[in-house]
Amino acid sequence: MRNGGVSAAPRDFTLGRRLAAETAGSAFLLAAVVGSGIMGERLAGGNAAVALLANTLATGAALVALILTFGPISGAHFNPVVTLADASQGGLAWRDVSGYVAAQTAGAFAGVAAANLMFGLPVFFASHHARHGAAQLLSEFVATFGLLAVIWGCASLRPAAVPLAVAAYITAAYWFTASTSFANPAVTLARSASDTFAGIRPADVPGFVMAQLVGGVAATLMFRWLVPVPGRRGDGGGDARAANAAGGITSRLATAADAPFITAIYNDGIADRVATFETVPRTAEQIAALLVEKGDRYPTVVVERDGRVVGWAGAGPYRDRAAYAGVVEHSVYVARAARDSGAGRAALDALCRVYAERGFWKIVSRIFPENAASLAVHERCGFRVVGVYRRHGKLDGAWRDCVIVERLLDRG
Repeated sequence: MRNGGVSAAPRDFTLGRRLAAETAGSAFLLAAVVGSGIMGERLAGGNAAVALLANTLATGAALVALILTFGPISGAHFNPVVTLADASQGGLAWRDVSGYVAAQTAGAFAGVAAANLMFGLPVFFASHHARHGAAQLLSEFVATFGLLAVIWGCASLRPAAVPLAVAAYITAAYWFTASTSFANPAVTLARSASDTFAGIRPADVPGFVMAQLVGGVAATLMFRWLVPVPGRRGDGGGDARAANAAGGITSRLATAADAPFITAIYNDGIADRVATFETVPRTAEQIAALLVEKGDRYPTVVVERDGRVVGWAGAGPYRDRAAYAGVVEHSVYVARAARDSGAGRAALDALCRVYAERGFWKIVSRIFPENAASLAVHERCGFRVVGVYRRHGKLDGAWRDCVIVERLLDRG
């Protein structure tokens, strides 16, 4: 889950680049929030409604632009609550959370400083804008709950709509919450350093942050139940559902909502260094975008055991030439805790069945010779070894061979 834009062709970005994107995006967001508040108040002639309208429109427009710009790089969180929620569902590695939060906070303060300086004000000066009381705290709970609900819902079901949906929600929440919808701990902290229209007293910050965290947790828990989230028995469905009675394993077609679970399993495979030439972990947003892009023509299959996603298999075109239109190249990954459980075979069998139903006649793959478990499961699933690519690529500076396997599909 990300509240960022969706990249149709996911790319790999180092942690440093992602943190730079979070810093820059947060800085521009706060410059827009605080700067438009100052400008609106100066031009409104004492009319608070006009000032708030100016502040609202600038913030909403900036959100769309910034999410579309930085979303494909970092996910465009710009918000510690979003980062924590994403990590809690496997979309972001926990080891990256502290870096994201630090980048968001530093960027937010940089944006406030820039806005203050652009309007001839001190770099930082503590706000005296009181925002306290039960109504304000309830407003922040509602604002953050709604923001996370929009993000979870769209990221799970309509990823491409996230940028506009987030901006539209924040624009509306400015007006229907008494607090004007901060909904972001980094934003809240930074706005306490500007005694302007958008400011908040430092003494009121802890209450806002606590309400925001509670709202984020509540929305995340609700959407784990409300949306057909993968990893729970009975969710999803589709014509790929099957059961392995001996192991209690089921398989089904994946949806964009499966992205956090697929991402976590895939990133473990990257770290193991025996399954792929990839070296940079993917994000859940990238995987969700890829699932949407591939659609029903090149579906991915997930397998579940005891109500949790434990593996997946996916495929894509083998070559662009029309002669190869019926051939696909596949990958299969199993969670570390579920290896040797039959999950790999269940995923691979389901994938072959699904692609045979779609008219494909052959499925192929390349496997590192060191990956004995993968070679064994492919043999059990009816694949044959065609040959070996020598020195096919370098992984961590070392040449690696690849074993070529294929299976002819029964098209019924």
